Amino acid sequence: MDNIENLNPESGQPALPDNNENQFETRIDMIELRASLEKVKHEISKVIVGQESMIEHLLAALLSNGHVLIEGVPGVAKTITAKLLAKTIDVGFSRIQFTPDLMPSDILGTSVFNVKTSEFEFKQGPVFSNFILIDEINRSPAKTQAALFEVMEERQITMDGTRYPMEEPFLVVATQNPIEHEGTYRLPEAQLDRFLFKINVSYPDLQQEIEIIRNQHENRAEDKTEAVNRVISAGQLKNYQKLVKEIIVESQLIEYIAKITVNTRENQFLYLGASPRASLALLTASKAFAALRGRDFVTPEDIKEASYAVLRHRVIVSPEREMEGLTADEIIRQILEGIEIPR
Repeated sequence: MDNIENLNPESGQPALPDNNENQFETRIDMIELRASLEKVKHEISKVIVGQESMIEHLLAALLSNGHVLIEGVPGVAKTITAKLLAKTIDVGFSRIQFTPDLMPSDILGTSVFNVKTSEFEFKQGPVFSNFILIDEINRSPAKTQAALFEVMEERQITMDGTRYPMEEPFLVVATQNPIEHEGTYRLPEAQLDRFLFKINVSYPDLQQEIEIIRNQHENRAEDKTEAVNRVISAGQLKNYQKLVKEIIVESQLIEYIAKITVNTRENQFLYLGASPRASLALLTASKAFAALRGRDFVTPEDIKEASYAVLRHRVIVSPEREMEGLTADEIIRQILEGIEIPR
């Protein structure tokens, strides 16, 4: 009966030493980050009904410092949600409406001759801001879309041999209508690959539709964004992004991410699989989802949650399977089900 005082009163087994009791405690302080993001959600919910998945993915992209493409039919709150998110952060905001006649210089800027100095001066375009909302990105032809390649990937533009870096934080949120709609252009694969996420937005259900109508009836304000307040500063956002990079990922989970990506390249139903950039995006996004849950470590569930939005725009379904109605999301689901989850 030695050391009876050290027995667990419930199991009768020896109690764990004190130094093991807190082994699962958070090693990185995520309290402020999570509290700030909850405030952002609260501010957006003042106007937006439902669309929790879209908002979660937007916040994850914000933490990941990655760009987002939102696709959905007109009228499902794609643009207003992005505008509301921008308003909750104390950074510069710029909106660009893509149209068929939009030129690259309308986005990036152009050199203008100054008569007084007899020199050309570069006039910055609307892309020089922190939070860029590009509305209906697939309404412009390929040459205008291609103007975004350098700025989205390298966060800089080169004009007349001079490099102009973007001020951090720098985030592009683009909306688009489904390509089957009239007047749309398909985005090239090279540009799609520069988006961290592609978020598909669906119609609200019946109860959400009723709440939307009721809110509109009861809200007399002309500008719906007036009720939304800024809750995060640029400095805080940068600190949160650095914090997310420190989140722990076990080696077996890194292998799990690699298996998912490689399986897209070997899948018989896919004409084009995901590149290594997708693996890196999946790693970054899974860290962000862990942070949203208040954890400083990644779980397989974080990776699975990020997989659809990270991969759906980076793979191409083979034409014959697409004609049969098979979607990228369904193939991704099959891939995830076919890979053993690490424990």
